[in-house]
Formats: sequence, structure tokens, C-alpha cells
Amino acid sequence: MESGATLRRPKPAPPLLALHGIFKRYGAVQALADVDLEIRAGQVVALVGDNGAGKSTLIKVIAGVDPADGGEIEWDGRPAPITRPHDAQDLGIATVYQDLALCDNLDVVGNLFLGREIHRAGVLDEVEMERLTLDLLDMLAIRMPDVRLPVASLSGGQRQTVAISRSLLGEPRLVLLDEPTASLGIEQTAQVLDLVDQLRERGLGVLLISHNMGDIKAVADWIAVLRLGRNNGFFDVTTTSHEQIISSITGATDNAVTRRKAPEWDAEP
Repeated sequence: MESGATLRRPKPAPPLLALHGIFKRYGAVQALADVDLEIRAGQVVALVGDNGAGKSTLIKVIAGVDPADGGEIEWDGRPAPITRPHDAQDLGIATVYQDLALCDNLDVVGNLFLGREIHRAGVLDEVEMERLTLDLLDMLAIRMPDVRLPVASLSGGQRQTVAISRSLLGEPRLVLLDEPTASLGIEQTAQVLDLVDQLRERGLGVLLISHNMGDIKAVADWIAVLRLGRNNGFFDVTTTSHEQIISSITGATDNAVTRRKAPEWDAEP
């Protein structure tokens, strides 16, 4: 190597999803204003903020349920306008809402394949759907007493894992989780957090909305804070104190942290 030459680390791949200057208005209410966010493959980003901060609105924008009024969305480094749910699904974005949208009278297999049933010669192929269900649950290390049980008989944690598992049938690359551990007990919460870990280990990106700082510290890599519809900090979980995050959420340190994305690789000698 010639004297004086410098070595540079290779630039990382572009983020899986990048939001730039996202705006969303409902009449006179500015729900989101100039919001930036990045999520990379194999990364869990927790989206936090007080009630009314814009978290659910941002999820709806990404999912195509309520398109942004302004700003840019990039997928794999390329512009990717999302104006309807099918746009998000076609990119590989799956959303699990807080209400889960499960049919209590159907069993686990029926819920997983609801709307995407497998037919053979015009008849539902129950055997194949059950096989694929068992394979998926086994891959995710999910223990289910019986996949033919109605979901109404399952615990809250089991129902949540069914909803998350269903979102994976389309082989998404990014999963949006809206309060997945709300109203769950300790053991059920642990089951869901284990599944979030599984998603990261499989190389998926995860955007997690949660009010539970313990859950966030357990599984998230980064924390993005929204306050009054604006960015108010992007924190590395391993190096940021609980107090710093709470201060950003409550506004005690409004805009004290202006970085909105994970730092890029810097050139180094």
C-alpha cells in the first residue's frame, strides 16, 4: 500500500425503509411534521412518544392506510410512494395492529390463511395449510397446544403470536407492530418478545410501537422519539439512559437530540 493512502470502510447497504420530511394533516391538525426515520434489515426500531405524538399516524402512513400529504418514502434506497395498503404489501411491509383482527371462531390454521386459502381441485386443502402452519410455527419456535383450537380459547400472548405469524406468510421484509404486548402478562409478554427477537435474527426489519420501556430495552436496537408530531431524538438503546429517553418523550429536552437516524460508517485512516 502506498504511503499516505487511507482505508475506508465500505458504505453500508441503504436502509430498508427511509422516510424523509413526512407530513400528515387532518383538517387544521398537523399530525406529522417533517418526520424522518430509517429502519435497516435485522434491526428493531422502537417508536415511542406520549399519547397524540403521531405514532399510530406514522404506522398508517407506512402501511398505506392513510398516505402522507408530503415528504418522501424510500425502499432499498429508491423512491417508493405508498398510497394504499397494496403498495406496502407489494414492497414487503406487513402490519400487525393492536386489535389483531383475528376471527375467534376460526382455529389457528383458519386465521393464518384467512383470505389466502389454498385450494386443490376447487376444495380447501386443509392438510397442506395445516402442514405449512406447523412448519411456520416451528421455524419461529412458537409452541401452540393445538393448531386446530379456536383462537378464542388461546391466551393473549398466543393470540398475538398467531397474528404476527399470519403476517409472515407473505414473506415480508419489514414488520410493523402496534403495541404487541399491551394488556399481556409477564409470561405472555416474554413469548411475544422472543418472537420479535426471532424476526430480527431472520434478517427482518421491525418497527415496534410500545409504551413499555422494559420491553423496548429488551428487544430494540434504536429508539425513535416523536413529540407533537415531530422527531425529538433517535437513541442507541445500549448507550442511552432511561432518563434521557423519558426526557425526550415528555419534552424536558425538546429537540436536544437532532439526529434522526443511525450514524453512517465514517471514513477512518
